[in-house]
Amino acid sequence: MGQITLPGNPPISITLRRSAQARRLSLRLSQLDGRVTLTLPRRLPEAEAIGFLREKEGWLRGHLESRGADVAVGLGARLPFEGRAHEIRAGQGRSVRCHGDALEVPGAAEQVPARLMGWLRAEARDRLAEASDRHSAALGLPYSRLTLRDTRSRWGSCTAEGGLMYSWRLVMAPPEVLDYVAAHEVAHLAQMNHSPAFWAVVEQLYGDWRPARRWLRDEGASLHRYRFGD
Repeated sequence: MGQITLPGNPPISITLRRSAQARRLSLRLSQLDGRVTLTLPRRLPEAEAIGFLREKEGWLRGHLESRGADVAVGLGARLPFEGRAHEIRAGQGRSVRCHGDALEVPGAAEQVPARLMGWLRAEARDRLAEASDRHSAALGLPYSRLTLRDTRSRWGSCTAEGGLMYSWRLVMAPPEVLDYVAAHEVAHLAQMNHSPAFWAVVEQLYGDWRPARRWLRDEGASLHRYRFGD
């Protein structure tokens, strides 16, 4: 793998990846972290790849602009919580507090990202455990454990042993979206597939799941723009 920079305002950093299986040039922009990867056949000259990039520059810049810039979490930044933007402000006491349209975080400014992430994870666990318990009880099938991660490829998963995993960033989405993901994963306790029977279980647990799924498809990637110093 190599790295090149497409000049301009701003310059774009692009990872070059050669593949023996590739038959043509392939340009990919990750909506999760904004990384740009150009895959090219093993023997294709790099100059040809750069020419291809220049042809695609307008498309690439348009998509990067629509994605929006990453947000460094800290005092003064705005962060979504339960689907609404909140301003991060200095707080008093020992714990983070949600007050109106603000998230008040105590402690030194450099501790704000870690404190806020810890609070968001705790809030996510409470909400996802409640939703998972409720849907599991309605289905009559217990799950074995619940874990949280900061996954980039999926919002949740269910193992064959009944273990549920969720992205803690779901707490930043509207509550109905979080609840849909919980219903989706609990439904896998009954149907470990995405067959019509599976979606019937999701509808039984949640109702019309299509708007929430559409929100995740259209808006979900934006939740990964928020950087907590990682």
